[in-house]
Amino acid sequence: MGGLQTLVSLLEPTPVVQKVGYSRDTVRYELLVGLRYTRAKRRNHFISFISAISMAGIALGVAALIVVLSVMNGFQKELRARILGVASHVQVSGANNQLADWQAVAQRALQDPRVKAAAPFVNAQAMLAAGQAVRGSVVRGILPEREEQVAEIGLHMRAGRLDALKAGEFGIVLGAELARALGVLTGDKVALIAPQGLVTPAGVIPRLKQFTVVGLFEVGMYEYDSGLALVHLQDAQKLYQMGDAVSGVRLRLDDLFASRSVARELMATMDRDIFATDWTRSHANFFRAVEIEKRVMFIILLLIVAVAAFNIVSTLVMLVTDKQADIAILRTLGAAPASIVQIFMVQGALIGIIGTCVGLILGVLIGFNVATVVPFIENLLGFKFLAKDIYYISDLPSDVQLADVTTIGLVSLALSFVATLYPSWRASRVNPAEALRYE
Repeated sequence: MGGLQTLVSLLEPTPVVQKVGYSRDTVRYELLVGLRYTRAKRRNHFISFISAISMAGIALGVAALIVVLSVMNGFQKELRARILGVASHVQVSGANNQLADWQAVAQRALQDPRVKAAAPFVNAQAMLAAGQAVRGSVVRGILPEREEQVAEIGLHMRAGRLDALKAGEFGIVLGAELARALGVLTGDKVALIAPQGLVTPAGVIPRLKQFTVVGLFEVGMYEYDSGLALVHLQDAQKLYQMGDAVSGVRLRLDDLFASRSVARELMATMDRDIFATDWTRSHANFFRAVEIEKRVMFIILLLIVAVAAFNIVSTLVMLVTDKQADIAILRTLGAAPASIVQIFMVQGALIGIIGTCVGLILGVLIGFNVATVVPFIENLLGFKFLAKDIYYISDLPSDVQLADVTTIGLVSLALSFVATLYPSWRASRVNPAEALRYE
């Protein structure tokens, strides 16, 4: 009789509402009954256990999603920074790899307020030889004082300095892996063999020039560390017989994500034989692969949240079975089927809301403290996840993005809401006469 009196009192809104301090217009009895079911100590402890497991599963799934996506965002940001430390935001080049009046092109580009710096370059292929070692390489002719404005190679020098490249002295700066393959250090000599040869009566003789290693750099990208050599712009022009021409001009922007629009506008204002490309095109496959991997990981980890959310179905189905007598009494006192649906939807949604909120808080906290959590786990387990002698990125970077956190939270709440629909509908279909037959 105690349960009947409680349910009857809940259907009399005025005294109950006055007791809890709400007006009749602001709180519906469906919400009050649903919250009371949630707070009540259930006779069936197994239902409480399943509810706790569902809540914990949603929290862990949401937290795992946030942490994994934050780490992937961090990797993407770190790799993008390393690539753009050597590559340019926008590259303007001429037909046949030659640009005659690069000063005019640079001046025109700098008229755009988004362009912060411009530097000429010569890009060519060569063979580098030192002793018995021979390696193919990309040779880039640069002006050191301008190059430091558009790239960050100077920040990654392991030996020597970028400004040690002097016109006419034929110095060369090598990537660390390339220097290791050739077996050379700063001060050593390397022979640079250009593909453009000299025509003689005896045939075509490759052009060869000896360079002195004046520096080594390591940006952490194997493509550049093992296959890029830097020389002074004038030395490259002499070696490749380009006169005063260059291969193109490299531009640095204040916003790297504006590179596509800047390149498009530059092409519209320049001659037809001048081309402008941005970093999203030159490394399109790489960044597209990273983005696809991020989406796939989102879908895979979302299954964890989905499984936990649909545990709410089993929880509510068992609760409906346990509360059939209460449902019958509510129906007998005049509760509509829609009200019964709302009562159980409140309880199921509350499990999803609590689990999602706990997961969001936990995931954001871990995401912002990956640099502290990972070393602790490594010390606890006694090994490193990313060894420095194997991986170029030895620390797990993290970049928590509000868009990811918001999307994960909304999807988790949506899955939790969908999981309440069937059990709530089933509760509304309970026949009062059948449910009270044996009470």
